[in-house]
Amino acid sequence: MRISELAERSGVPVATIKYYLREKVLPEGERSSPTQASYGEAHLRRLGVIRALVDAGVGIAGVRRVVAVLEDPPENPSDLLGAANAAVAPAFPEGMDLREANALLTRMGGSPQACFPDQVAAVAHALSALERAGFTVPPSVMDAYLEHLSALAEAELAATPDTSLEDAVRYVVLGTALVEPLILALRRAAEQIAASRRFGAPGD
Repeated sequence: MRISELAERSGVPVATIKYYLREKVLPEGERSSPTQASYGEAHLRRLGVIRALVDAGVGIAGVRRVVAVLEDPPENPSDLLGAANAAVAPAFPEGMDLREANALLTRMGGSPQACFPDQVAAVAHALSALERAGFTVPPSVMDAYLEHLSALAEAELAATPDTSLEDAVRYVVLGTALVEPLILALRRAAEQIAASRRFGAPGD
């Protein structure tokens, strides 16, 4: 298909497609002349991934990292999941104290070495923020976090599509970018529900 048809089928303007081509997050089409190229279903699928990432707030640099995973996927599925998550995760400074983060990940039933460095650093960064605020998560609450987050991870992993690499990466990346706010909103609602059970609904 020509770029105009690709734009029509994908819903992405021609100018935006050309931008993705310049940024090399969308592969070049097959040249039929110096000014004409043909595009296929793979380009349509890739555009779907790119637009989903952009709509989720991922910048072009993050899109480029996700595309790099698609172009050269790790052989180990665990590495694929880690790379997809790391592609949209913020970067943290080097030299952070990771001991407490490592201990939590070990309590979760895994090895810190099984996680990408940015993931361990994110846990360390969050713990550091708690410490600076003088807030300690009660041990019973932390135990609940670790138990239920492990179960959540198992459920999400079991639901990861195996239809294609693009589908798997899209699921993982969008699950990070879009589902985490939902989890936070549900957590807050669950706390309100639990409070109403214990103390009565507001206005009672």
